[in-house]
This record gives sequence, structure tokens and C-alpha cells, in this order.
Amino acid sequence: MPVQVIAVVGPSGVGKDTVMHALAQTLPDTHLVRRVITRPAEAGGEEFEGVTRAEFEQRVVAGTFCLWWEAHGLAYGIPVAEIESRPDGARVLMNLSRAVLDTARGCFDDFRILSLTASPETLARRLGGRGRETADDIDKRLARAGYVRPAGEDVIEICNDGPLTDTVRAITAALHPERE
Repeated sequence: MPVQVIAVVGPSGVGKDTVMHALAQTLPDTHLVRRVITRPAEAGGEEFEGVTRAEFEQRVVAGTFCLWWEAHGLAYGIPVAEIESRPDGARVLMNLSRAVLDTARGCFDDFRILSLTASPETLARRLGGRGRETADDIDKRLARAGYVRPAGEDVIEICNDGPLTDTVRAITAALHPERE
């Protein structure tokens, strides 16, 4: 049984990292993928490896990443080792850009998409609360929040406007309908 890969997607501020951590604590043998980002490590937010643009490009050429993309002026990469180091039957959660989902679908045998949504009011409140972006940056991220949501049989869409426990419960039920 191969590793199950779940791409967690949604607009900035929807709570992807919070939901991923809660799922990793709740679901047995679930691991978080640590991304490589061209952002200083002290920038905060998720746990990631911060690298320079030059180092990132060297890793692309070396084949270090199974997926990479650009968004918001940064480059993001998913190291092959983050997937291949997991035992068969494990589940990995990775924060992906919606723009690379079709590429990701072709990379993994057991692939699902967890599409998180939230109201514009919730997104604005969360983005403002994290203190990483200017007001202009927040406006740009909110405008992008309406980006086309993924569709397909491999997509689970969950609204993350309410309590985290409700979101985790809904995701667990969707991943394991036989338990209901």
C-alpha cells in the first residue's frame, strides 16, 4: 500500500496549517510535509526550510523536489524525501498551491485534495491577526481567495469557519466514511 498523499489547499488565512497540525495529532500515522520556501526561516508561520533563490534553483536542477511552484513572489518546493521516507500505508499532508494540483495528481498513486474554504470575513480576520502582511497584501490575498476551487472525485471540500474540532471531525468522516 503506497503512501497516501493529501494536498491541503485553500485561500490564505483559511487555516491550512492549523488544520494540518490538528489532523496529524488526531489521525494515526499521519505526517506533515515540510516545504522548502524562498523565505527567511524567521518569517514565522508554518515549519519550513528557508533557502535563497539560488539554492532553490540548484535543488530544482538536482531533482530534489517532486513538485515546485511560485506564488506571492516566493518559490515553494516539496522534497521527494518527504514522501519517500514514509512507510507504506502512511498518510502525508502537504500544503499545496491550487495551481499545481493537476501536476500533483500525476505524481502520486494515492492522492486526495482537501479543499478548505472560509467566509471573506473569517479570512480577513485571520490574515490581519497573523501580522505577516501589509493591508495591501491582505487585500490582494482576499481578491485571490475567489480563485477557482478544485473539482473532481478526489476532492473533499470542508468549510473552516467554525471551531477546529468541527473541521477535524468533518474531515475525518470524509476520509473514513466507513466509520460513520
